[in-house]
Amino acid sequence: VQLVESGGGLVQAGGSLRLACVASGGTDRIVTMAWFRRAPGKERDFVGAITWSGGTTYYADSVKGRFTISRDNAKFTVYLHMSSLKPEDTAVYYCAASLGYTVLARGYDYWGQGTQITVSS
Repeated sequence: VQLVESGGGLVQAGGSLRLACVASGGTDRIVTMAWFRRAPGKERDFVGAITWSGGTTYYADSVKGRFTISRDNAKFTVYLHMSSLKPEDTAVYYCAASLGYTVLARGYDYWGQGTQITVSS
């Protein structure tokens, strides 16, 4: 499975951005897709996840109400819609695919290259 993210960039606090992650190769094995992020000097954190078939979503408390994950099965694409962005959302955002139901990073077998989001105050 290959994952390619797009949509990163620089945005002012309070603004919005949308990330996209396109999956290819072996997509029929994917059960859950997720977004993680790593801020400078910090551990990689879970942001949110969506089950590929049912579309059930899960979010970290820090992004609930501000971020939304959606998917387009026909395009093998998962989106992360981010609004009301804060400087503390600045991080490299990674798309990941799991062959099971999990929100733990160790449960994800496939990762994208990451895309930088910088939120200026």
